[in-house]
This record gives sequence, C-alpha cells and structure tokens, in this order.
Amino acid sequence: MAQVSTATAPPTRLQQLVARPRAMAVLGALTIAFSSILVRLAGVSPSTAAVFRCAYAVPVLFLLARHEDRRLGPRPARDRRLAAIAGIFFAIDLVCWHHAIDDVGAGLATVLGNLQVAFVPLIAWAVLEERPGARVLATLPLMLSGIVLISGALESGAYGDSPAQGVVFGVATGLSYAGFILVLRAGGQDLRRPAGPLFDATFVAALGALAIGAVVGDLDLVPSWPAHGWLFTLAITSQVLGWLLISASLPRLPAALTSVLLTIQPIGSVILGALIFAESPSALQLLGVAAILTGLVLTARRPKATTLVGET
Repeated sequence: MAQVSTATAPPTRLQQLVARPRAMAVLGALTIAFSSILVRLAGVSPSTAAVFRCAYAVPVLFLLARHEDRRLGPRPARDRRLAAIAGIFFAIDLVCWHHAIDDVGAGLATVLGNLQVAFVPLIAWAVLEERPGARVLATLPLMLSGIVLISGALESGAYGDSPAQGVVFGVATGLSYAGFILVLRAGGQDLRRPAGPLFDATFVAALGALAIGAVVGDLDLVPSWPAHGWLFTLAITSQVLGWLLISASLPRLPAALTSVLLTIQPIGSVILGALIFAESPSALQLLGVAAILTGLVLTARRPKATTLVGET
C-alpha cells in the first residue's frame, strides 16, 4: 500500500513575513518614513493633505476588507467601533503633524510626532495593565534624549520657520498618535484580517480631517496637479501598504516594543529630509539619531531562548 506523504509545502515569503511581526513593523515604518516627504512635495494645506491621503486609500482598503469579510464573515461590532475611534485619533494626528511639517520641516516634525514612544508604554501600562519589559523601560530615557536632541530644543537657531509652534503641534501629534496606535491595536485582535480595522479607521479619519479642515478653513477640495499625484502616492504607499504592515504587526507585539520599532520612521524622515530638501541637522541632532538607533538595537535584541508574542 502506497504511503501518503505528510510533508507540507515550504512557507511562502508572505507567510514567512507574517510569522515575523517585528519585520512587518520595521518594513511598515520604513514605508511611512516617506510620508512627510510626500506631504511636503504635495505642497497643500495640512487638512487637505490629511483628507486626500485617507480618501485615496479608502477604495483600496475597502476591497481588501471586503475580501476578508467574504472569507471570514463580518467583523464584530465592538472591533468596528474601536477602529472608528482610532480613526478620530488618526485625523487629529495627521492634521497636527502636517502643521508641524510646515513649522519645523519634514524630518523634525516626524521626530516630534514620535513622542508617542514615551506615551504608548505609559498609557498601555495605565490603561491596559500591560507592563513594559525592563529593557524597554531602561531604554526609554535614551530614546527620549535622542528625540529631544533631534528636535533642536537644546540649541539656539533650531531648524524651522516656527519651532515653538511646531513643538506644540508635535506634542499634540504624539498624543493623538499614541491613542491611534493603542485603540487600533485593541480593535485588530483578529490576526487574519488587518485590512478591516485599517479601512474603518481610514474612512473615519477622512471624514474627521474634512470636518477639521472645514472648521479651520484651510481645506482645498480641488488641489492642482502634481499635488494629486503626490497625495495618491502617499495614500497607496504609506496609508495602504505601510499601515497594513504595521496594523498586522500591532496585535502580535507588546505595545511598548511596537512604539519603539516605529521610531525607524522619524530616523528615515530626517535622513530623507536632508537628502531631498537639504534640511541640515546639527551635530546635536545627529547625536540624537545615534541615541535612537542605539535604543532600537538594545530593545530589539533578545535572548535566543525567548520568543516575542506572536512570533514562531
């Protein structure tokens, strides 16, 4: 009698990536590192950039979310409500961040927005009772020192048109970004369907940014070319690809570790800002980049015998 082979097919590259949430978070962060560059290239108002970044991404995310629903059934109402709340935080985050880009440039605005590195672990500890690991807590001062150094707060002649105002918008970005990450993570516990929560959050964020723009009065619903092209590129790369990778990795990782891994985004934005727009970081700002990179390496290292949440 012939024996039936029980060998399984080797995992595909996509399956290998899904099995490594840290890699997904890093790739997602590298992708969204271009966000501030594309916003600056578009040259539109903060609310306009936020609206179209989300609006152009909505149809693509809808098709992906619909595919998930057909395959797995409708998502629970609780998860959809949480994703919608995350969208409100995201709308505030985007508008504030785009204002910060105008005030202090693409690289430094992104760094300021990533004050969530400090907010997320503390909020997760207070609200979710998710105690950060000792290594994350130990490296937080180093990470925060790097962010302060990059912001130029400790030197005169800091880069940017309105550094003080940019810091205010940057702190608001960090707070709302922390809320977005934590709530999106809570509403995306089904690891099989990353597109659904992201679609709900992006759709609500588009409406929220539209409302903010109408109130503030900086909304332009007919931006000219090539602004549309840059905004479309921003939507497909950052909002769809980048955040799909990040939202798929969020439930698989501790909140504190995710927030630290996402600091790859500001480092990349500082480098890209210097290369593309000739934004010139000072020696102290470069020291801040080194401090953050050191924190990333120390946080990402783990003993061979341990396994991160969700990684096999």
